[in-house]
Amino acid sequence: MNLRYLHTFVSIVDSGSIARASARLNVSQPAASRQVLALEAELGIPLFDRIGRRLRLTSQGEDLLQLSRRLLMDADVLSARARALKGGQTGILRVGATPMVIEHMLSAFLGKYQVRHPGVEVHFVEDGGLRLPSRLEHSDIHLALIVPDDRFASRLLFPSHNLAVLSSKHPLSRRRMLEVEELADEPLLLLHRTFGSRHWLDSAFTIAHLRARVLLESAAPHTLMALAQIGYGIAVVPSTVLVPGRLRAVPLVQRKTSIGRWVTIAWNSRRSLSAYAEQFVDELVAYCRHDYPGRSAIKRAPPLPRPGS
Repeated sequence: MNLRYLHTFVSIVDSGSIARASARLNVSQPAASRQVLALEAELGIPLFDRIGRRLRLTSQGEDLLQLSRRLLMDADVLSARARALKGGQTGILRVGATPMVIEHMLSAFLGKYQVRHPGVEVHFVEDGGLRLPSRLEHSDIHLALIVPDDRFASRLLFPSHNLAVLSSKHPLSRRRMLEVEELADEPLLLLHRTFGSRHWLDSAFTIAHLRARVLLESAAPHTLMALAQIGYGIAVVPSTVLVPGRLRAVPLVQRKTSIGRWVTIAWNSRRSLSAYAEQFVDELVAYCRHDYPGRSAIKRAPPLPRPGS
């Protein structure tokens, strides 16, 4: 349905004549008459009774008048919403990340972001680092915090290192760094294989021709650290996890090279990115220049090379 014709219909009713409606709409009287006739033809019912030069609403026209007003109002709301979306003022944004990143970084960032952008509704989608790229590829989410992936456009956020978390009484707890070979005979408490950091550790063990002695696999890093605290084993978690002060977090290395990856914020370049999503990316990148999870814990670790450098 042509909303311009509907607007002409309502304007004629409000103005009381085609002449006054034409002046208000800045169209000629014949053009306004043609628009009403076209609308009547499209609807299949007469909207006006024509008595000489006067127009009176038919019963059908009276019935449709209020609905026409609502449709035009809804169209105005739709246009205003589209302008707000284009300007980055409002919208819904789905962001995928691991539970640790949501808890220890995005929650703090979101508090400040919402003050600046109250019209943007951010929905977090929690998943393991190895599954998030698939969610991004299938458009389940708009943005994902993942390691670099050539399938997606991205910007760098922060480095994430694997940490060995030990009881302060453990003989290795005072080491500055731990070579992965030193874990060969240690009981280990590891995250499930859906976590990217677990994949980094498994790769390091494979390169070293070692087999990990795994006591427990869990999706909850706090469970692993609780067991490490009582000396049950060594927990291996990424630096995105907040390690309690009563435990020791020692960076893991292989041949003095950190075991870890840079984290990016990525999006599918084959799909359009809204203005408010672009703003979210820019502000998160700026935030991570000054603060990110594990920053203090990895000070002793060799720096990870920046991708592309």
